[in-house]
Amino acid sequence: MKLIVRGIWLVVLLMGLSSMALSFQAAAAEKNYTVKAPDGVEIAVQESGDPAGPAIVFIHGLLGSHLNWDMQVSSPKLQHYRLISYDMRGHGLSGKPDDAEAYRDGRRWADDLSAVLKATGAKKPVLVGWSLGGVVISNYLAAYGDDGIAAVVYVDGVIELNAALITSHPDVYAGMASDELKVHLDAVKTFLALCFEIKPDTATFERLLSNAAMASWTMTRTVPSMTVSAAEGLPKARVPVLLLYGDKDVLVNVEPSIARARALNPAIQTKIYADSGHAPFLEEAPRFNDDLADFRDSISGK
Repeated sequence: MKLIVRGIWLVVLLMGLSSMALSFQAAAAEKNYTVKAPDGVEIAVQESGDPAGPAIVFIHGLLGSHLNWDMQVSSPKLQHYRLISYDMRGHGLSGKPDDAEAYRDGRRWADDLSAVLKATGAKKPVLVGWSLGGVVISNYLAAYGDDGIAAVVYVDGVIELNAALITSHPDVYAGMASDELKVHLDAVKTFLALCFEIKPDTATFERLLSNAAMASWTMTRTVPSMTVSAAEGLPKARVPVLLLYGDKDVLVNVEPSIARARALNPAIQTKIYADSGHAPFLEEAPRFNDDLADFRDSISGK
């Protein structure tokens, strides 16, 4: 009987140690650090997944942060990749300059991405940019070309900031630029709700809303006048370029955006999610993760 009891306790002990080891490994796989942009802005960077795996770099959109990509960094499907995200200037845990020029000059956002890529040492990453993150990718391509990357994915990406490609919501954007706290916060909430055709659960929406409220007001006011170099950047892309859009997007005009991008680079690939709005990576996360994995694997080694 004593031998049986000792055996049970040994099994329990080994299971506990194994669980602790797995937890330690999971914690060890996550890294958080900061990178300094050329103009001195501190950029918060996050890493998870397999440090030795093919790299994917996630670039969030307006009023977001790395939290937007929770359904990707927690996906078992993607854990064998090196998953890198960062908070853009004016967002999340990154620096929030008071100078409007720090946001108006699109080259600075491209320089942030370049600084992140250099600091991580990621070899031939796939860049995944959501919404405003698409502008950052275009500006990066214009400034740095595509020699250091393997491919790019625009997720409901903004191609250019003009009325033909961006759906008009004047009251929302005016409210987001307001100095009145209530008006500003109400507009931010409306803007976030417009991102989804398939609504997230309440806890996720509230987290993303809090996330959005952290963004710099100076940045939010200035972004509509940000310089965009899509006409210079997209033609430079010789690597695969995938444009993935939700068909029910009410913030970006999908077909005109695709047409404009194809006019700049005829080799662009497209994929449409018929049921999603502006955020298919959250609205249809399992499908998105499968498609991202397939795309990443299709260009590995090229």
